[in-house]
Amino acid sequence: MSIMQRIEAVYANRGARARELRLAGQKVIGYFCCFVPDEIITALGMVPFRIQGSQREPIDEADALLEPMACPFARSCFNLALKGQYEFLDGFVAPHSCDTIERMYHIWRSNTPSPFNHLINVPHMVGPSSAEFYKNELRYFAECLAEFSGRKLEKENLREAIRLYNRRRALLREAYELRKESPPRVSGTEITKLIVAGMGLPAEEHIDMVSAFIEEVKQRPARQPDGLPRVFLWGNEIDDIAFIELVESCGAHVVMDDLCTGTRFFWEDVPETDDPFDGLVQKYLATHCPRSLKPQVGARADDLENRFGYIRRFAAQWKADAAIFYIVRYCDTCELEGPDLREYLQKHKLPVLMIEDDYSTSTMGQLRTRIQAFLEMIV
Repeated sequence: MSIMQRIEAVYANRGARARELRLAGQKVIGYFCCFVPDEIITALGMVPFRIQGSQREPIDEADALLEPMACPFARSCFNLALKGQYEFLDGFVAPHSCDTIERMYHIWRSNTPSPFNHLINVPHMVGPSSAEFYKNELRYFAECLAEFSGRKLEKENLREAIRLYNRRRALLREAYELRKESPPRVSGTEITKLIVAGMGLPAEEHIDMVSAFIEEVKQRPARQPDGLPRVFLWGNEIDDIAFIELVESCGAHVVMDDLCTGTRFFWEDVPETDDPFDGLVQKYLATHCPRSLKPQVGARADDLENRFGYIRRFAAQWKADAAIFYIVRYCDTCELEGPDLREYLQKHKLPVLMIEDDYSTSTMGQLRTRIQAFLEMIV
């Protein structure tokens, strides 16, 4: 089996490996979003599993318990839980990443309880008091999880877990570097499969997978110039290849992103600090997410640069010709952030297409015309 065949197999059946590990006696802890440190779960000898929805299945049970105008990604995840697809989880952890996830935590716990359930209260403001608050929340989470696991959280084990995940982050950044070529040897569709497949694997196994993928891509012959536009993606959850595959089939290369399921969760390392919790706080609380509010800096132009300068640098380094925002409907944080980011990027001469869509593959055909027209405009 080639490395791409292996990646596709894991991507297509994301919970299979976690089920195998649970049958072998390991505890599996499911969690949402970018604010739950995998390192703590791993340091206690358990398997972290990032919960995903399904854009290919209708939401046919969750709407009896959740309002239909709530985030369809969250509703899809809950829908799968109600149908028993997350029965292998020994634990369920949700951060207060947004109000929908925070409120759904209680509904999820009441209707599909796991042996271990925990909510991490993540501050929305970024500052010194926020760091102290979040550190206490992570310590409390670690204490509760240690009690559930029957193990003590050793500081050295946590340090080793941090080094392990920093190794994975470095390899994922190396994979992204391969997208800088013109044209890139690796597609955005392949990168999405690689990342999403890893969300259901222990870090060591994903590291092996990413390493093998990088070596395979490096052996590919350089491609001839094709003149296709290079696209930067911004949004929240894209855990299915359908949208990226659509953009690339319309005649573009998806070369960089700022997504919950992309650079947002792995780009920055956890600093190695005397107290490992300090490093975890520095990395996770600084996650570039629209739900986090930085203190305002100077006039509007200065404030936009402070908030979005890293995106301009991404776009410049990966030579993006345009940006596409793919926002899951009812995501208030992205809906509010999107117009400011569009203004900022357009000021820097980067065309923007802003799409609000359901978390579903059924709408892809309707989006094709809009994407084709946008790409024709920027060529």
